[in-house]
Amino acid sequence: MCAFFDTPEPRPVPAGAYPLWDGALALVNRDLAATLPDQSPLRLLGLPAYDGGEHVYVGMANGEWQGNCLDPESAGDPLDALAAVADAAQETVVELLWRAWPLCGEHHLGMHAREDGGRLSWWCAGGTAPREPAHLRAAVGGGGGRGRAPPPPPPGGGGGRPRLPRPPPPQGPASGLTGASSRPLARDG
Repeated sequence: MCAFFDTPEPRPVPAGAYPLWDGALALVNRDLAATLPDQSPLRLLGLPAYDGGEHVYVGMANGEWQGNCLDPESAGDPLDALAAVADAAQETVVELLWRAWPLCGEHHLGMHAREDGGRLSWWCAGGTAPREPAHLRAAVGGGGGRGRAPPPPPPGGGGGRPRLPRPPPPQGPASGLTGASSRPLARDG
């Protein structure tokens, strides 16, 4: 148990502590290995909860994670467990590696896990043309559609795709701001 203001350290969750999450993570790690072969496997991390329980996260091999803990209710159903782990893994990979994952091999767009007929699959929103519909690309654990993510930009930017200049931020009370965006506003100066 931690004091209220102590920052708890994550601990690797021992194999077998959450069997359905372990199995789900093994499937997701197959997709990670197929699409990002240089990336180490993800793992389950536990943090003590202030109520005495434990919060479980999907984290990187180095112990970092991003996002919410896995829903404890998902640990009782294989499809729910796979959906929870796939979503948490995707959030961790996307936020910590700064790249879409997994990618559709056809459209090179990030995919999301979606249930279809009792099976969880990576779903692609389709291309930009009106006749390129959304489609299921691969079952979760089936290699992630084999779309590989492009390499990240080097530290400090540069390289990769040329960046377009940003337009200046809107000025004045009629700027159209609704408060619905989670992106910080650019400030001059």
